[in-house]
Amino acid sequence: MSRALLTVDRVSMTFGGLRALDDVSFSVGTGEIVGLIGPNGAGKTTLFNVVSGYCRPTSGRVRLDGKDVTGKRPFDLARLGIGRTFQIVKPFAGLTVLENVTVACLLHHPRRRHARQKAWEILEFTGLADRAHRPASGLTLAGRKRLEIAKALSLTPRLLLLDEVVAGLNPTEADRTIELILDIHRSGVSILIVEHIMRVIMNISDRVVVLNYGAKIAEGPPREVAQDPTVIEAYLGEAAA
Repeated sequence: MSRALLTVDRVSMTFGGLRALDDVSFSVGTGEIVGLIGPNGAGKTTLFNVVSGYCRPTSGRVRLDGKDVTGKRPFDLARLGIGRTFQIVKPFAGLTVLENVTVACLLHHPRRRHARQKAWEILEFTGLADRAHRPASGLTLAGRKRLEIAKALSLTPRLLLLDEVVAGLNPTEADRTIELILDIHRSGVSILIVEHIMRVIMNISDRVVVLNYGAKIAEGPPREVAQDPTVIEAYLGEAAA
């Protein structure tokens, strides 16, 4: 396995009496795509919030490239190389597609001219250049999800957290998004992806981590995880078995 870029070490997260994460440990190696799956309420988004700095874990540590980053604020983690998308996409509705991406580029390119130039490069890469001057509010769901990825890439991430970027898309758009994810990976970015569409997770992931009721119940190559009786019972169901 490649050197660990992200290490989640015995992370737990409680909200009052609810234990959303229960002693979860796993890693994402440099150059890896790791899939994170589990039923609704399993703790996947909470884990993303912990890794990206929106929540400080009740216990446990998060390390990026060996450095303890537990509890750092989202913009600090963005500077260190963690980018993420959100399941509910909310672009800056009053801005154009280009302006949305330019805003994100300002983190590493504080001069507006340089940020705009970088934004154009990202729009070309993500296939949004032809919609650069359109209002972001006018994009289709597929366009808004692609814009969400573009904004995350504007942070120049080493680790990209993708939260259901394929869900809700038609088969053609889903295939295009999968190819974009693979292009991002080929560019040298490590990826942690949450997705309920199993063909996506199973086809692109090097390893899969499974959560259920906040605890990790399985981890390994996609084919092995898909055949694990515990995973089938908790998530995949009898039809998948």
